[in-house]
Amino acid sequence: MEQEKTNSQTFTSLEQKIVQLAAIVSRMQTYLVESRSAAIPSLIYDGVSQASNAVPQILKMISTLEDERQSLRALAQIGQIVNSSLDLSEVLQSVMDTIIRLTGAERGFLMLKDESNTLKTQVARNWEQESLDNSELSVSRTVINRVVESGQAVLTTNAQDDPRFTGQDSVVTYNLRSILCVPMNLKGNMIGVLYADNRIRSGLFTQKQLDRLSDFANQASVAIENARLFDRVKNTLAEVTELKNLTDNIFASITSGVLTLDVDSRVVMCNRAAEDIVGKESSQLVGLSLPETLPLYNKILSPYMDRVIRLNQRVVGMEANLSKKDQKDIDLRFSLSPLKDFEEKTQGVAVVMEDLTEIKQLEARQRLFQRMVSPAVIEQLDPNSLELGGRKSEISIFFGDIRGFTSFGENVQPEGLVSVLNRYLALAADALLNEEGTVDKFLGDAVMAWFNAPVPQPDHTLRAVRAAIAIHLQVKKLHKELHPDVRLKFGIGIHVGEAVLGLIGTEKRLDYTAIGDSVNTAKRIQENASGGQILISHPAYLLVKDQVQVADAVPIQAKGKRDPIIVYEVVGLK
Repeated sequence: MEQEKTNSQTFTSLEQKIVQLAAIVSRMQTYLVESRSAAIPSLIYDGVSQASNAVPQILKMISTLEDERQSLRALAQIGQIVNSSLDLSEVLQSVMDTIIRLTGAERGFLMLKDESNTLKTQVARNWEQESLDNSELSVSRTVINRVVESGQAVLTTNAQDDPRFTGQDSVVTYNLRSILCVPMNLKGNMIGVLYADNRIRSGLFTQKQLDRLSDFANQASVAIENARLFDRVKNTLAEVTELKNLTDNIFASITSGVLTLDVDSRVVMCNRAAEDIVGKESSQLVGLSLPETLPLYNKILSPYMDRVIRLNQRVVGMEANLSKKDQKDIDLRFSLSPLKDFEEKTQGVAVVMEDLTEIKQLEARQRLFQRMVSPAVIEQLDPNSLELGGRKSEISIFFGDIRGFTSFGENVQPEGLVSVLNRYLALAADALLNEEGTVDKFLGDAVMAWFNAPVPQPDHTLRAVRAAIAIHLQVKKLHKELHPDVRLKFGIGIHVGEAVLGLIGTEKRLDYTAIGDSVNTAKRIQENASGGQILISHPAYLLVKDQVQVADAVPIQAKGKRDPIIVYEVVGLK
């Protein structure tokens, strides 16, 4: 800036001195002409005359040089502006203002080709350094098309009289006079045009201005390419950043623990779930080796790491149980996958860890629950819509009791007593579940079950009888394995009637059971059955009489019942 100020002052000072010199020469010439002294040689007269004639030419040359210097300075400023920023809009507006000031144009336009190869105005400015609105965007399409088609710049000092544009509507309609239009080329391809005009003055533009505008167009083309490249890089970076953020969010939200390791088996990344499983924060894990990260599982994982890295093979579903002193067992499932780059070269390993501890516990509870409750009941239960209460249904109720168990227990240790009890109750439960019965509960040495609910079973009474017969058969087989002192038998009672089935209890403790007089009747029938005997009520007999063999009917006086209950002893199937 200071150098430019110094150069401008130098030109001004030189011009002033030459003007002073011209005044002196003019006075000398006047004096010589008036005095015309013979004593003064003619050489002096000729020298003064030549000096007087040369001064205007020198002044003109200085003016031309100053104009040239100003033009070159402006072009240098344009180059500086172009190369100082990658904001295309800001650069082009500043440059267009400089071009208008340099050429004296009334308006300036920069047009670029879009993807469809159509020219679109990117910048439109006037001599007041303001952007033009849509009503002021009228230009000579004839001139622009000529530049696009020929690839050559166009200069016209008066478009109205220029024979090249005689009769062209845009020239006539918009009253265009001085016009400059140059192509913008980049790597041999035209990417747009620069257009400047003046609708008032003719003869405004010169060939030098056209040449300088062409030079600027080349600079602007490079600037545009740089800005476009920068925009693409910026957009790509934004997309990559967005993708990384999305990946990070997904990585963090994965419920399974994820560790990424490099080829040296050192931790590169881990998510929150992995932190919870390992018991360390990410900042503590990154950089640790696999043995340091998972010391208790290293012996299991290390052999597979080499297979994954060297052979590019995945290892899926590898389960391991860890028992820690004074802590609950931990069950984990591991999956190892190679991490490859774009050239399909393995750069590391992804270790996915799933904590199966709760799942394993739930599965164990589910298996236990299934041994207590019919799978049909389990399928009917919706944990999200459990409601207390029930509904009335006709069911076949089964009661079985181990005869003589109380007296047997008086002479056996509790551990042995439970073992024997479980063997008898287990075979009873299996027989009932095989017939798709619902095991309601175990009452000490007795079992209660029913059929025909929650899933309807047209042959529900027959199923109950078949289950009872199967129990006796299984007991006989069990007796072959047991000491005679522990050979016990079931007394079984079966009845058909209505009962209310549903969830009884509280939200904290629920029992899916059957309630009603028919349930009590079945229990009373069972209480009157001796060991190895199956008694069924008259309503039950009517439903299975064609499928079972029974002994003669006998009445029993059940506790709590006013009238005797007619029962039949089942001796087999027909």
